[in-house]
Parts: sequence; structure tokens; C-alpha cells
Amino acid sequence: MKKLTLKKSERIRKRRSYLQIYQHGKRSFTKHFTIVVSENDLDFPRLGMTVTKKIGNAVKRNRIKRLIREFFRLNKDRFKASQDIVIIAKGNTSSMKYADVCRELGVLLTKEPQNITQE
Repeated sequence: MKKLTLKKSERIRKRRSYLQIYQHGKRSFTKHFTIVVSENDLDFPRLGMTVTKKIGNAVKRNRIKRLIREFFRLNKDRFKASQDIVIIAKGNTSSMKYADVCRELGVLLTKEPQNITQE
């Protein structure tokens, strides 16, 4: 049986990495999330998250991060091997259940992100 863990190496942790992904990545939008995808030089996908204080207090922000991590952990073998993925929570995500998060983030697995130019 394959071990379904989320290793430290599978997380985006450095500010420089986030800035590079934001600058060069392609974006997709859902009602509650913005998803930025960029290529990396590694042989595995990496996950980064941004959950701002607009979402709510620390308990609510941490809950959303746990739900996103769980989605990624269970579905990481379905992502392209050399991708960096940053998921930005927006709006009223604090009341979402795991099934709702899966439904919205499942779009990431099925459609190609669009490149949005910022002016």
C-alpha cells in the first residue's frame, strides 16, 4: 500500500518561490479559490497556500489550510509531476466542508489554467 503523506519537500516554503510562482504562473479561478500553477524542475508536485486574515481568525484559517492539504495529499498522484501549485483562499471559505473543497479544487485536476495578464 502506498504511503499517503505530505512531506516537507512537497510544500512551498520560501517567499522567493511564492513570488516566482505568482509572477510566472498561470491562474484559474473558482468561487472560493484562486489557483496559480507553475512548472518546476523537480520530479514531484509541490503545494503552497495563502489564507489571509480576511477569512477569519486563526482557527478558521488553519481549518481551511488543513482541508486544502488533505485534498492535495490524497490527490497528489493525479497532478502533473513537475508543478508548483499555490492555492489562495478568498471570500467566505471558513464555512466550507471537505466535500465542497474537493468539488471546487477538482477543477484544478480537470481543466488547464488560463494565463491572466495583470495590468
